[in-house]
Amino acid sequence: MAKPAFNLPNILTYARIVAVPLVVLCFYLEGHLKSSDFARWSALAIFLAASITDYFDGYLARAWQQTSNIGRMLDPIADKLLVSTCLLLLAADTDWRGGIAGWSLWAAIIILCREILVSGLREYLAALKVSVPVTQLAKWKTAIQMVSIAFLLAGPAGDKFFPYTTQTGLVLLWIAALVTLYTGYDYFRAGLKHIVDE
Repeated sequence: MAKPAFNLPNILTYARIVAVPLVVLCFYLEGHLKSSDFARWSALAIFLAASITDYFDGYLARAWQQTSNIGRMLDPIADKLLVSTCLLLLAADTDWRGGIAGWSLWAAIIILCREILVSGLREYLAALKVSVPVTQLAKWKTAIQMVSIAFLLAGPAGDKFFPYTTQTGLVLLWIAALVTLYTGYDYFRAGLKHIVDE
């Protein structure tokens, strides 16, 4: 038990979970929610490092034949924690104008709702011993989400170097939301026959 739990792929997954409160901490360095340039670049650096582990933990687990039950369980949880926390943090940052606010909140809500609903569906189907494999489009959805959040974390700090940083992040967020809707529908369509049969 101890050996597979602490192999390198799983350690990378644990690191991604630890990165979640660190990203939040960057925005609270001044004692309250504040999106200074330093806070944004620090949060972005941690987020990018965590996102890279998302690729390498799965790749190394397969390449080194170190897949484990705890890794399979924690990997999607780590992804959802990172994405959800960043979206909530960016929506809560009232000092920042032009970010996840107004209509853009709907894109974040779509993403969050889909993640919760699909997680519930997976848990229900797992109890029935039914596996729902991750599709290639769902992997692309995760990648688009990560890239959009990276742009949005840079936000106003990034706008000083590339004037369309925030706008790019928002456009990608909406693209991710639309792909999220489709993949969510895909999962429910695949699982619906098992739900109806019950």
